[in-house]
Amino acid sequence: MIRPLTPDDAKEIAALYAANREFLAPFEPDRADEFFTAAFQRKRIEAAGEDHWRWAIVADGRIAGAIVLADVLRGALQVGNVGYWVDRSRREPTPVVPAVGDVVAFAFGEAGLHRLEAGTLVDNHASQRVLEKNGFERYGLARQLLKINGAWRDHVLFERLAE
Repeated sequence: MIRPLTPDDAKEIAALYAANREFLAPFEPDRADEFFTAAFQRKRIEAAGEDHWRWAIVADGRIAGAIVLADVLRGALQVGNVGYWVDRSRREPTPVVPAVGDVVAFAFGEAGLHRLEAGTLVDNHASQRVLEKNGFERYGLARQLLKINGAWRDHVLFERLAE
């Protein structure tokens, strides 16, 4: 369901972001036009490295979205943050649930993390269900966490601990 994004994916992922620009706007920070170019996406993909991973969510042999494990803190914390999105045409049945499961397995296995976190907008019930289906539990509310469409928006916070 997931595979690492490579620079060769830049054109396809940029086109997918562009096709979903309006769909994703209510959930993500404002994006400059440059964000939707292959050159910009190539830079993002190439910037991934140790303690920052980007994967393609693959369905029917094509990229259907992306998932990231980022903001990793080591030392006594061993925590990372999971974020994801999927093409509006791929929502049912969603490939995101198994993709998050794959990232959880990677995070608690190969990456050696102890804790994962994720946040969703308060009214993004579909994304909350994805996290809950993958064993994440709600643990709080981050007030005015992210500026989306010019307004600071609250996010429900989720966590999952290594078993």
